Amino acid sequence: MPFARFVAALLFGLCAAAPAVAQQTPPPYGPPITLEMAKKVMAGAEAEAQRSNWAVYIVIVDSGRNIVLLQRSDNAQLGSLELAKGKAQTAVDFKLPTKALEDAISAGGSGLRLTTLNNITPLEGGLPIISDGKVIGAIGVSGVLSAQDAQIARAGIQALGR
Repeated sequence: MPFARFVAALLFGLCAAAPAVAQQTPPPYGPPITLEMAKKVMAGAEAEAQRSNWAVYIVIVDSGRNIVLLQRSDNAQLGSLELAKGKAQTAVDFKLPTKALEDAISAGGSGLRLTTLNNITPLEGGLPIISDGKVIGAIGVSGVLSAQDAQIARAGIQALGR
């Protein structure tokens, strides 16, 4: 009988949690971002970086984690290349801004599980690129403060809508 109560409690908990999970379901993957679209994103991101005179790496990946475009500003620090690439790939892998993962880890608790995963870069500055409700790629930026990296990434994504 205790096992039956356990199963009943588990099922009740799952049913009660279902609406919350349904609301948080990430968008599906779509076809990979085209080179033309990636160039628009890159142009918007580059313009934002230049406007503030920030030396950064900008990486755009498709929905399969493949690099479509990569750009380095003059005088960008070498260590930023892997960070920008990692942010872009992490954003496409999880279909979330990398800031969400950074916040989950910072909050502790179950978010700390993320620290056990390989090949993620849970630092602000990576954003999924969504078109027609589907994740088609992501952008990752690194070279300045993480909030500034994210500002550049947002400008790139906004340029896609123009």
